[in-house]
Amino acid sequence: MSFPFPDEDFNPFQAHYFGDLTDQQLDFFLKEFGGAGLGNNVVFDAAGKLVEIEGVTVETGSYSQSGTTVTITHDGSETINVGDVLNVILNVGAGAGEIREELTVASVTSSTVFTVTRSTSATVSSEVVSFYKEDVPLAGTYSQSTNTITVTHSGTETLAVGDVVDLNVTSGSATTENVTVTSVTSSTEFKVASSTSVSTSGNATFTKQNTENRVAGNVDGIFTTTDSILSSKQSNDLIDVLSEGEIAGFHSPLEAGLTQGTDKYNIAALKDVFLDGTQVLKRTADINNLTEGDFNFTREDISFEPRFGTSSQTALDTINEIESETAVGVEVTKATPVSRSISSQIDKLRITIVFPSLQQFNTSDGSTNGTQVNLSIKITENNGTEHRVINGTKGAVIGKTNTQYFRDYIIKGLSALNYPITATVTRVTNDSTDTNLQNKFSWSSFTEITAEQRAYVDIAHVGLRFNAESFRSIPTRTYRISGIKVKIPHNSTVRSDGSLSFSGSFNGTLKTDKEWTNDPAWVLYDILTNTRYGASIPETAIDKFAFYSASEYNSTLIDDGDGGTEARFSCNVNINNQKEAFELIQDLCSVMRVQAFYEAGSITISQDRPSDPVYTFNISNVTEGGFSYSNQSQKAKFTKINVGFFDMTTQSIDYETVDDTTAQSRYGIKTQTIKSFATTSRGQASRMAKWLLFNQNNSSEIVNFSITAEAGVLVRPGQVISVADEVKQGVRRGGRIKTGISTTQIEVDDTTSTDLVTTNTAKLSVILSNGTLETKEISGISGATVTVSSAFSSVPQANSVWVIENTTLEPTTWRVVNVQEQENLTFSITAASHNSGKYAFVEDGTALPAKNFTLITKKLPAPENLSASESLIVINNKAVARLSISFAAVKGAIGYYLQYKFENGNFINQQVKGTDFDLDNITNGKFVIRVFSINAINKLSERPNEIEFTSVGKTALPADVQNLRVETISDQLMRLRFDRSTDIDVLHGGNVVVRHSNLTNGSGTFTNSVDLIPALPGSVSETMLPAIDGEYILKFKDDGGRLSSGEASVVVVNPDPLPKLLVFNDREDTDSPPFGGTKVDCFFSAEVNGLVLGSTETLDDVADFDAISSFDFLGAVDTTDGGTYDFANILDLGVAQPLRLTRHFVTQGFYPNNLIDSRSGNIDIWTDFDAATAFDVNAKLLVATTTTAPSNGSSYQDSDFTGKTFNTFANGTHVGRGFKFRCEMLSFDPAQSIEIDQLGYKAELERRTEQKSNISSGTGASGLAVSFDNSFFTGASGTSVSVGSQLPSIGITANDLGGTDKFEITSISGSGFTIKFTNASNAVQDKTFSYTAVGFGRGS
Repeated sequence: MSFPFPDEDFNPFQAHYFGDLTDQQLDFFLKEFGGAGLGNNVVFDAAGKLVEIEGVTVETGSYSQSGTTVTITHDGSETINVGDVLNVILNVGAGAGEIREELTVASVTSSTVFTVTRSTSATVSSEVVSFYKEDVPLAGTYSQSTNTITVTHSGTETLAVGDVVDLNVTSGSATTENVTVTSVTSSTEFKVASSTSVSTSGNATFTKQNTENRVAGNVDGIFTTTDSILSSKQSNDLIDVLSEGEIAGFHSPLEAGLTQGTDKYNIAALKDVFLDGTQVLKRTADINNLTEGDFNFTREDISFEPRFGTSSQTALDTINEIESETAVGVEVTKATPVSRSISSQIDKLRITIVFPSLQQFNTSDGSTNGTQVNLSIKITENNGTEHRVINGTKGAVIGKTNTQYFRDYIIKGLSALNYPITATVTRVTNDSTDTNLQNKFSWSSFTEITAEQRAYVDIAHVGLRFNAESFRSIPTRTYRISGIKVKIPHNSTVRSDGSLSFSGSFNGTLKTDKEWTNDPAWVLYDILTNTRYGASIPETAIDKFAFYSASEYNSTLIDDGDGGTEARFSCNVNINNQKEAFELIQDLCSVMRVQAFYEAGSITISQDRPSDPVYTFNISNVTEGGFSYSNQSQKAKFTKINVGFFDMTTQSIDYETVDDTTAQSRYGIKTQTIKSFATTSRGQASRMAKWLLFNQNNSSEIVNFSITAEAGVLVRPGQVISVADEVKQGVRRGGRIKTGISTTQIEVDDTTSTDLVTTNTAKLSVILSNGTLETKEISGISGATVTVSSAFSSVPQANSVWVIENTTLEPTTWRVVNVQEQENLTFSITAASHNSGKYAFVEDGTALPAKNFTLITKKLPAPENLSASESLIVINNKAVARLSISFAAVKGAIGYYLQYKFENGNFINQQVKGTDFDLDNITNGKFVIRVFSINAINKLSERPNEIEFTSVGKTALPADVQNLRVETISDQLMRLRFDRSTDIDVLHGGNVVVRHSNLTNGSGTFTNSVDLIPALPGSVSETMLPAIDGEYILKFKDDGGRLSSGEASVVVVNPDPLPKLLVFNDREDTDSPPFGGTKVDCFFSAEVNGLVLGSTETLDDVADFDAISSFDFLGAVDTTDGGTYDFANILDLGVAQPLRLTRHFVTQGFYPNNLIDSRSGNIDIWTDFDAATAFDVNAKLLVATTTTAPSNGSSYQDSDFTGKTFNTFANGTHVGRGFKFRCEMLSFDPAQSIEIDQLGYKAELERRTEQKSNISSGTGASGLAVSFDNSFFTGASGTSVSVGSQLPSIGITANDLGGTDKFEITSISGSGFTIKFTNASNAVQDKTFSYTAVGFGRGS
């Protein structure tokens, strides 16, 4: 809509009066050029007529006036009553003649006629009039009990549950506020819920707020109704949980003594609300005289409503809806409305429309004007019912923007509809086709809104609403509160700072009503016992008196370091993350320096605060181990501590720094930064830093010792004890009471070795029968009798503990860290060094008192009886050589300084506590060992005790194999048994080496034998072996490859087994010439008459032939691949079948050149330095088989075995037709060679039987030819059995054979025979018979 700029004669009101302008056009004109329209929140119908202002219907009619009486006639759509206050516009459209007055209805003539009375007299016959009801508050009375207000009125306003009224209290102490009607008891009475609880009554007025649907310009929050002109304001609604359980409230209103639930309380609480670290209300603000300048944010932009975590609290009034937004992002055109379905029941729906821009360019003058777009929104129920909720003027968007603009439409009253429902957005205005007119829009999103009234009982929380324009993102929120209310002692009062003061004595009970305190003792108590958020430990299981004692110490007021005082320990913390119970309890304990532990059926705490020793220990009441001390290295200690704490003023982490300047001058600056738990005080943070520095420099020494149940059941963590250690003190001043003479006299157990003193304020401490420690001044000592100046509480008992001290020598004091029960009814004690002056030193800088703990000044003698021994041990399943050093203890020594070096190396230093020390992984060689003693002031003895020790390491040879014995299992297998090795380096990583020689005369040696099987693990004590005639020879070998010096052997001659057929007995050494087969890197030496390995040298390498002692053994033996010898002949059985093979080996190792100069191998790995025995050689016999016939059809060639695998054998059965044999010769030392003196094998076929029964012989003239299922071996060329020389034997069993009947067997062969039965007349007979054929192997 646009208008030409009016000339001077243009009167908009006149144009409106004569119908040239509608109400809507006039309103637009006035806003465009005059700045104000017809009113706020105005609505026009489709014709542009004004029909609504501020949600109130506007009526238009005619009027006449006579005198002061005005008679108005209208259509009757609005009910008018006498007394109604109307906003009346007379002479509508008459320009300057238009009159606006607020008038009261004087009379009602009919539903369409009523009169009002003006103050001005006039005569008017008929003019246009508009009017609407003014929203006038109704008067009434009220009464309030707790949070419920009951209002009584005249009944002229009809109310319903859910209506919102503006309640204005004119008398009484109720709070003026916007409230929601909770019940309507009659037409003249309704009830509302107030945010404050009070009992009062008085007068009030109220106005019912309009709740009709209308266009709203808000996005996400603050509700501000506007007309169709562009405007937008966004807000954020947050609910922040402050705490589980009831809290005391906000710090500022509590300090001012304000009552929760009042406006003043809530306003004052804004001083404790920080947004991005900035207070909402300034700290200096006077809440009784607030100005806008008192706020750091615009006052209207912040809404704040607290709940304090009570079980009866009500829901928040300001934030009571749950929203779920769904993106749409679809452009709406006139031709294409956009719809979305909603299936879940909701109370409201927010539809968000977005305009990329809304403007029209005037091409004639270049100006940019606003424009108008109309849209409509309807809701369609599942049953088809339609609700046009936004249409006509409500759907008009008028204005100008060149940036993105959002508009929200709130649709209410949806909960009772038939679901699912469909929301449809329709564009009413035509789509723009002109680039100068930009008015397109999209449906951006819709938000489903559900009303929710959750009180969140027992949870302290706040509802916070703030203008989003003030923040680019959700700000961080910080709240300063006085936290959870907890139980506190009956005789305590909470100070303003949260600490406690006490009156009278504590009887073990706590107050019924909880109160807030920052005393960490009762915060911990609450965490332990609370069943909602704590550990749910019954209160009966808590030692309240221990907590009370800690509380008294915590709440004591001390110097805060800034000219004031504060409680010693306070706990101010927001625990907003789930933690392990143990971790949280430890954190809370750390605030007040306590340990929590379980004792006698209840949980108790022990605090590090000033206290006297409760028990004393000396060498007589600890176990034999005595006292053991340890300390932290100074290198690990810090010299500067930064302690982080939460600064309540700046609302941020600040740091307090404490320097140990003395330590810094010696060790430099080493900084540690820690964050103190629950600390908001700079003074408390400073004390913590001083405490940490003091303890690491003065309390880092730890003592450990074990005690019997006598004291173990009495000593508890956190208690202070004293220790009179004669080793550390230098003298004995404690022991056991021999006799308790009286309450003033005891007899001690030893006078000879005890330093009994009476000077320098000597005192006697004893443990009484009730377990308590008492100390009295000594008045005299006579012999073993000690007399004190004042009586003990009871007569000390015999065998109890006594200690004497004076100003020149005092027991050391310690605070118990841990008590651990052990076996045999003993307890281990761990305690940290304790100085009673540390408390005053930390809190006010008082100098530490001087202490005298030792008389030791002279150096101690060196330890005697220094000795060393070595052994083999197992570490990680590996044998390791260990050197063990031991010496006698020196009385008074707190440790020993050990030095050792190996061969010509440097000394290695080691400080030890005990009197023995082990070195692992040693090797053979000479050690020099020294040992010093260390006295109590860490001074070494003047001289050490020193010895030399030559170690063997792991170079010793293993012991020999013992008790070797043999057990026969079968004709092919036997078992050797022997004693398991006793050497660790054999058992772990070593081997049992088994060799064999075919010599049966007992002359076999490890040298003239070869490996029978791969070396066995060194831990075995038996093995299964092939049964071969000859000598079995065994040695142990350690993990370094060293063999035992001796050998164990057993000669075996196997008994004759079942008959076998010797097919071939080959001896390569007896052939002529011997060893005529194929040789590779080996040769036959006539010099030794055997087959030997070749060397790596050739004659071409010889420089001096005269220096050669033997041409056969020139140079070093080839150890790379060894040598092989292939037998001269290949065995052919004529058919594939099982063949029993038994090897024959006689060998010996030897040194071809036995001079050291001729040996080229690494001397470090020689196993035989003297060249007496050559063990590092071996040989084995292998066979390759084939089942196929020779390729040439007659005899096997080497090529027939190409690709065949050679397998090692000693004895056993192999299947094949052709058999090729090979000997492998190996040396592992270039100085050693192997000599094969005898080499061969024996090939045998097993005896075999074939049987068949119930055979009919028939009556054939030639008899019956019988064929064997498997033919027998009868001989083969190339074997020891000539062809056809070994026929099977045949046994016949005939059935029903007559007295003169006989049979004849002919044509016996390897494949069968012929049998014929005849009678006395030689006539062929048919008989049934069975046969048994016995032979060897299989034939072709």
